[in-house]
Amino acid sequence: MSGQLDGRIALVTGAARGLGFEIARRLAEDGATVWLNGRDRAALEVAARRIGGGARVLAFDIADDAATEAAFATLADGGLDILVNNVGQRDRRPLVQLQREDMAALLATNLVAPFDLARRALPLMQARKYGRIVNITSIAADIARGDVLYTASKGGLAALTRALAAELGITGITVNAVAPGYFATEANGEMAADPDIAEHLSRRTSLGRWGEPEEIAGAVAFLASPEASYITGHTLAVDGGYLTHF
Repeated sequence: MSGQLDGRIALVTGAARGLGFEIARRLAEDGATVWLNGRDRAALEVAARRIGGGARVLAFDIADDAATEAAFATLADGGLDILVNNVGQRDRRPLVQLQREDMAALLATNLVAPFDLARRALPLMQARKYGRIVNITSIAADIARGDVLYTASKGGLAALTRALAAELGITGITVNAVAPGYFATEANGEMAADPDIAEHLSRRTSLGRWGEPEEIAGAVAFLASPEASYITGHTLAVDGGYLTHF
């Protein structure tokens, strides 16, 4: 609903492209000022121009503590109402090719960083008396086909969502998650062009197709809005019916 986020300030991580870009664009369309995060400033600036006047660029590595501290010093000037933890790195190698440090590196971005961003966002949200944290998890938090690092990290993020919701409820800040299924993003371009995967989705999902990136945005915008004021600790699957179809 256009205007439902008028005056709100949001931070969307991984917003230069894919799901993060579409989420940021929708929040801006609904009236929010949206900080677009990523490591590639040039790509973020292109994304901000595509979104228009409600978009701002905040380039930093969410796994870098000093860079994150500096970024939140910038955010503190205007405050923060909405945090969307969208960044999610992936390493699809089999277990036999992985080392301990590979798990530590992926968790640093996919789980530790969302925890840290939520921790830093808390006082800013409390000061503005409005807070919405939306974590982008995955249907991989509930089902698995290997992909051990990503699956474990997204399962942890789903658990973090519940724990933060339980702890922060007294503050009025809500914490929810959106769990995407198969989305035809730039990162999944090769898979999206694979007829075998398309055939698999035609059988395995209720809607029988890939999701389009813009189809994630409405779910996040709803959870970030005043309309979702009595929803917390919930994970909304946006997966075309993948989890429920057999």
